[in-house]
Amino acid sequence: MITLRGVVKRYGDIAAVDGVDLEVPPASVFGIIGKSGAGKSTLLRIMSLLERPDAGEVRYRDTRVDTLAGAALLERRRKMGMIFQNFNLFASRSAAGNIAWPLEIAGMHRREINRRVDELLEMTGIADKRKARLRELSGGQKQRVAIARALAANPEMLFCDEATSALDPRTTKSILALVRDLQERLGITVILITHQLEVVRQICGDVAVMDQGRVVEQGSVAAVFANPVSNAAKELLHDEQ
Repeated sequence: MITLRGVVKRYGDIAAVDGVDLEVPPASVFGIIGKSGAGKSTLLRIMSLLERPDAGEVRYRDTRVDTLAGAALLERRRKMGMIFQNFNLFASRSAAGNIAWPLEIAGMHRREINRRVDELLEMTGIADKRKARLRELSGGQKQRVAIARALAANPEMLFCDEATSALDPRTTKSILALVRDLQERLGITVILITHQLEVVRQICGDVAVMDQGRVVEQGSVAAVFANPVSNAAKELLHDEQ
């Protein structure tokens, strides 16, 4: 479980995250939605330990993690994966080379790296793209490489930052199906931020709605979408129509 209590993050006079309380169940797919500027990306960076909050606490299970530093912080970060809208892949490397990168950084033996890369290529449905360069891959294939790389070190959590926003609807559906399958197979926790409500409907069990740096509504996707309480959720659903 990921627990946030009173989390605040300010940039100058602007509170990007303003007193957020949040609980993400373990081994779940949890969505965070909101309009542009609502604070979603900042909250995700805090949850994934890429940024420290100015106030409040972040806990994984019963352990406080927002105060970690040095080797302890690096060790904790190795237990999580990240996928992004723009893939963040190395153009100079093949698909296999991109997946291998975090394993190389961790000092894994080359033979074990090759075994793990082959396993991940198969798992993400791109076993035939091992030697392909990025220019030879479609957007969906690039995102599959990014997912494989994010899973290389067997993370406990996978953070997705608008991971399907650059993809067409058909590819988006296939990527979401892959993420759901991997989540169930591996038993990991997936935290996904998006402004696309259809993405949340397809993959998430629970959702939090953000507005002006605050979580203004949280609950099951079915309950929030069927009977929204906050103005932010009502506006998102209205804009979708």
